[in-house]
Amino acid sequence: MLLAIDVGNTNTVLGFLSGTDVLGSWRVATNRMQTPDELGFRVNEICDMACGGLEEIEGVVICSVVPPLTSAYVRMSKNLLKLPPVVLRSDTDIDITIDYYDPTEVGADRLANAVAVHELIGGPVIVVDFGTATTFDVITADGHYRGGAIAPGIATSSENLFRRAALLHGVEMETPETVIGRSTSESLRAGILYGAVGQVDEIVTRMIAEWGEDPAVIATGGLAETIGPLSKTITRVEPYLTLMGLGIIYSRVAG
Repeated sequence: MLLAIDVGNTNTVLGFLSGTDVLGSWRVATNRMQTPDELGFRVNEICDMACGGLEEIEGVVICSVVPPLTSAYVRMSKNLLKLPPVVLRSDTDIDITIDYYDPTEVGADRLANAVAVHELIGGPVIVVDFGTATTFDVITADGHYRGGAIAPGIATSSENLFRRAALLHGVEMETPETVIGRSTSESLRAGILYGAVGQVDEIVTRMIAEWGEDPAVIATGGLAETIGPLSKTITRVEPYLTLMGLGIIYSRVAG
């Protein structure tokens, strides 16, 4: 079994894969201060619950946008699992050409998504990933990561609103029953979620017009299953796209 670790700025997702099949996943808060020993304790607990123990893990693959935790997870893997992990970086041979001016600027999670959609769907594709930031990535039919856009994430911008407005409070990110809210909670849900839908549809529509292609639009990330059905441009939701990409990359690199 493969352990795939996707370290984001807000959450870290640990996935258990057989090939590209995601057998299960756990989402935990990202803590930049955790040591390899602390990470090992958490991974040990999750493996006991998810797959029957550490001895079931045969390989580890990591993508991370938090450099201190990248090295910490590498040490954890070597110390606890006795496995040297595959770490996804911009110079990893992933059979995708990066068209960014500086390829090192592309987040590892965005590259994992690009590999997954190109392998599983082909192209052209736009990936919308709902995380700490909402990212939009353009992948061509011939395997070029063309570029994209980065916007504040839904939860990130909402939390900033709640901190700055004394009379507003946090709400569950559930699909609102009405756009015309009749309470603060209803109004917040309508504004936050339909505002996000409008942002997605506007950016994707402009990308398609500029690109001149007719791409599939794939949503992934924490709120993909909430936003996807509300959007006019999203054609498919794949909640585990990043983990699937990591599984593909591991099979290519580790052989």
